[in-house]
Amino acid sequence: MPRHRRGWAMGRENNMGERHSPVTISLLEPALLILLSEHPQHGYTLLAELQTLGMRTIHPSVVYRTLRDMELLEWIQSDWDTDQTQGPPRRIYRLTSQGEFVLTSWLNELENSQEMIKNMLARANRQNGEK
Repeated sequence: MPRHRRGWAMGRENNMGERHSPVTISLLEPALLILLSEHPQHGYTLLAELQTLGMRTIHPSVVYRTLRDMELLEWIQSDWDTDQTQGPPRRIYRLTSQGEFVLTSWLNELENSQEMIKNMLARANRQNGEK
């Protein structure tokens, strides 16, 4: 975790509004891969779908930058959707075969992380119960 983000939780008591944690940002890539594994989607649709996963505080520019990075890594591919009847063409993003492989790796990592988080919470709860 970058040094400048270590105090991110300190502002929560001061009612500084909703802020995303470093954990939320680290989950953006697998969240996008999961959503794109369901079906190809426009960026705007992905933003709405991220909110349904509880990722409400991520700025759209961060999401679009991550999509560009993932496209450079060849995890996803985008094409212009010109079949729309209104408005300018929009990019539609889809998962590549390399992206499917990366998604599998992410899912394994999420499973491992889930167990680690469960263990940390159980230990913290035991300590809080002992006080």
